[in-house]
Amino acid sequence: MNPFTFFIFFMFSFSIVSQAQVYELVWSDEFQGNGAINSDNWYHQTQFPNGESWYNDEVQHYTDREINSYVSKGILKIVAKREPFTDQGVTKQFTSARLNSKFAFTYGKVDVRAKLPSGVGTWPAIWSLGQNIIEPGGFWSDSMGNVFWPECGEIDVMEHWGNNQNYVQSAIHSPSSFGDTMNKGGQIVSNASTGFHIYTMEWTPEKITFSVDETVHYTYEPEFQNGDTWPFDTNQYLLLNIAILPDISSDFEESNLEIDYVRVYQEEVLGMDNNNLGVVSVYPNPVSDLLHVKVPMEYVGDQLEIYSMLNQRLLTRSIDSENIKIDFSKFNNGTYLLLLKNKNVTHSQLIVK
Repeated sequence: MNPFTFFIFFMFSFSIVSQAQVYELVWSDEFQGNGAINSDNWYHQTQFPNGESWYNDEVQHYTDREINSYVSKGILKIVAKREPFTDQGVTKQFTSARLNSKFAFTYGKVDVRAKLPSGVGTWPAIWSLGQNIIEPGGFWSDSMGNVFWPECGEIDVMEHWGNNQNYVQSAIHSPSSFGDTMNKGGQIVSNASTGFHIYTMEWTPEKITFSVDETVHYTYEPEFQNGDTWPFDTNQYLLLNIAILPDISSDFEESNLEIDYVRVYQEEVLGMDNNNLGVVSVYPNPVSDLLHVKVPMEYVGDQLEIYSMLNQRLLTRSIDSENIKIDFSKFNNGTYLLLLKNKNVTHSQLIVK
């Protein structure tokens, strides 16, 4: 790229980014350590919602035992097992776990890095429900519940059925289409049960988009938004579970849903520090290896962040001196957004590698 073309590209991109929205991590569980799950983040839902069983003819008990959900070497494991278990006066032959997040949000991006269980009859899911759902035994029901499903809205980030091993699906349930909903789409993930993949949902006021490893397979964007088509303008909370269906294989004994992390991002509108563009020195730009950032004294003690042009935060560090060095050698070639967050102002600058 010659210098003149680069200058035009840089200035055009710079004007766009001056009012860009970038994702900011607002809640996560990285599942560090070993043992019981973090009860500050998750609630075990175990109570039958209809008093005698779960919906969809499922044949499992959900339990709060560590044998069915625990953290091991930085990975959450939800374990579906063949074992007789009696609870609420009912004996079933399978157990599993169903986790409700104690965090709810409206709009944003959810990333879950997961490896799925296998076996005909297994039904793992990463999904969300409206915080306003009336569902006995749910974490939010007593305090927030005022509508029933599907009026609350349901967003299925990922569903997988063991009788269709390498197909993963996402779906939307609303009063206009629910159950065997028409609002769904999926893709083949060849090693869904042997490798980790990132399952993503992006939710804006206009649409909800689903992808695996950044490959989009479905977008829900109704032409007309109303209470029937779009109950998605209020808080949703996340759920993680493995259900067991009546066609469970006779040789099934145990399988795990393994999750490396759950991350929720929301967008932050960023503005340019147009009055202070000259006080920060960034060089060389374009950069190949080491980027130097020189800041005035009032920035020391605050925060520096770097984002990709896909609005992903790649680096966060404190500003501990007036001269900062950032290793760009591991970054791919492309354009990045540098942010300096002072108490009074945010300075933004594009960096090209």
